[in-house]
Amino acid sequence: MLDRIAARRAELDLLEEELVKRLADVRVERDELVVAERVVQRISEQGFGEYLSLAPAPPEAQVGGRSVWLIPTRAAGVGPDALPDDYQRIMAIAREAAGPVKVKEVGTVLGLPVEVRGKLEPLRGKMNKLADRGWLRKLGDGRFVIAF
Repeated sequence: MLDRIAARRAELDLLEEELVKRLADVRVERDELVVAERVVQRISEQGFGEYLSLAPAPPEAQVGGRSVWLIPTRAAGVGPDALPDDYQRIMAIAREAAGPVKVKEVGTVLGLPVEVRGKLEPLRGKMNKLADRGWLRKLGDGRFVIAF
């Protein structure tokens, strides 16, 4: 019986350590949200118009020490030429298609080995990102069309 009690106590000690760590993470994130809320409030108090006139963010940024492309959200005055070259090619293929396109069809035009399992996943990710940013529209069957 004492062995069971000791084993359960050890389990509970481990659980307590995990919960303490998670609680610390939650507190850090909550503090970050408080700062973000203050920034947003300050921006809204100062008038949002002056921030719209600032130059757009560069197309490339550093995340975790690596260079990554920023895909802008489609908005008035922002054309497909604001996208990186590979995204512009995807947009051109979708625009020239007679209707909705499948990822495999776009991959074929791009010269990707579409018959190799997993080779289309990066392309699917790019097309989903374009859909998330309003450049493409994803249909229920998984095909994509130009959103404008």
